[in-house]
Amino acid sequence: MPPTDRNDSTSGWEVARPSATAPGVDMAGFRIRAGHPVELRAIPHPAVTVGVEFGDRLFDIRGAAGRMRTGSLAAGLAFTAFEVRAEGVECVQVRLSPLTAHRVLGLPLGELRGGVVALDDLWGRDTPRLRERLHDARTWPERFALLDAELATRRRAGRAVDPEVAWAWRRIVANRGGVRVSDLATRTGWSRQRLWSRFGAQIGLTPKRAALLVRFDHAVHRLADGHTPARVAADGGYADQSHLHHDIRAFTGTTPTAAANEPWLAVDDMAWPAHAGAT
Repeated sequence: MPPTDRNDSTSGWEVARPSATAPGVDMAGFRIRAGHPVELRAIPHPAVTVGVEFGDRLFDIRGAAGRMRTGSLAAGLAFTAFEVRAEGVECVQVRLSPLTAHRVLGLPLGELRGGVVALDDLWGRDTPRLRERLHDARTWPERFALLDAELATRRRAGRAVDPEVAWAWRRIVANRGGVRVSDLATRTGWSRQRLWSRFGAQIGLTPKRAALLVRFDHAVHRLADGHTPARVAADGGYADQSHLHHDIRAFTGTTPTAAANEPWLAVDDMAWPAHAGAT
């Protein structure tokens, strides 16, 4: 796909999409041309993010935990919004359903605690080898195939989340966060305490926080699409605009108007047309 001309903040980006991906996986290829430095705020969404840079640059990340420069990263569910500076970067970004990420990353997502870590810390020496193979590949389809194979191998070796946890997550997503968490426990046959504990360990958030994240994600994309805060608040189950404003600031650190204009969201309809990764 040629570089997009959607707006100035993404005019130097080339975005590529695979023809198909496995369930619970979505990915996109990004090339940010030299001479077009990008500074953006990474906005949380209902998926685990994996990024692998295969050129000769590093991600320059600044967040609550300080600064990190790395060629690969994994960001847990509902990570704290962080700033990324990139120029001349070539990378593949993967969005994983937390049900898939639990198996692929090789650890319960509660251990990520919504943070950002170098992928090398999770996959060890396999990460630089993967970066090298991506670098040697000549086309985006070849790179996507390499990632698909890597993820498939790790998925087969990983442990699945509890069926009750998977069911609760899917209900939250299907209802765009509009669920009574007490009803989830009743439907699973578990106690509220057990669901809280198992869901938090395996997904990385409590059920209530997961519902807030899914509702926020739907709301912020509607804002980015041009809907008014009043309409988004009314349709999204928020008590009022102040409630919406509070949640947007809690997840992004900024206002609804500023969040709606973030480049991270502006590129979504090209890179993630179905805003996938949450199923």
